[in-house]
Amino acid sequence: MNLLAFDTGTDVMSIAVARTVGGRVQQWQHTSAGGAKASTDLIPAILELLRQADLRLGDLQAICFGSGPGSFTGLRTACSVAQGLAFGVNVPVLPVDSLLAVAEEARHAGLQVHTQGVVTVLLDARMDEMYAATYAWAAGQWTELQGSALVKPEDLRRFTAEASTQKVQPWVMAGNVFAVYGERVAQSDPDAADALRLHALPTACAMLRLAPRLLAGGKAVAAEHALPSYIRDKVAKTTAERAAEKAAVNAGGSH
Repeated sequence: MNLLAFDTGTDVMSIAVARTVGGRVQQWQHTSAGGAKASTDLIPAILELLRQADLRLGDLQAICFGSGPGSFTGLRTACSVAQGLAFGVNVPVLPVDSLLAVAEEARHAGLQVHTQGVVTVLLDARMDEMYAATYAWAAGQWTELQGSALVKPEDLRRFTAEASTQKVQPWVMAGNVFAVYGERVAQSDPDAADALRLHALPTACAMLRLAPRLLAGGKAVAAEHALPSYIRDKVAKTTAERAAEKAAVNAGGSH
């Protein structure tokens, strides 16, 4: 199976191409700075990887993109590029849940010796919030225990109640929030102290590992039906909200 995958929903841009030759899967990958650079660097990097793999867009069985949740601009970039490339060669598009890709990256990087486990994914959503989801790994496949949600670090305990009561071990917390919210996470959920913490992002290689089962499950769509998953409709605080927060802080400091 020949596949292209990319994610631009975080500060890291991840791209990978898989090509099957004689029953053997070969992969080419690229990782670089994301954010604003993704809009200019993504397509040239994709074309270079396809050149290295000696593939044309029309040789692909699907184009996979990280559908979110994640950066608003980054998700729009990934979705629009996937649609544009797929339209031209009539290739289906496979939206891949970015939090599931984090769980798969954590499993592949740190849990290969385990046949089962539970992974709570926590990605920095900015604005003092985290994107969170929980998945169980067993019998070679993922099952969603808790769907994607926006969670404040102080509210994590309520979100992880399901994961902390699971009999399946190990329990892993994976993502990129620990340097930013680590202390607040630990204080809000003492049970989470027992969880293994792994830094992980939604990589294109993780998406390639997820793709065959997702494709077999009929998750691919025509290019015009591909959509990102934002979760948060609001991407910035208003001037009034920022002023109100500042006033509240000043009032608190005057007592």
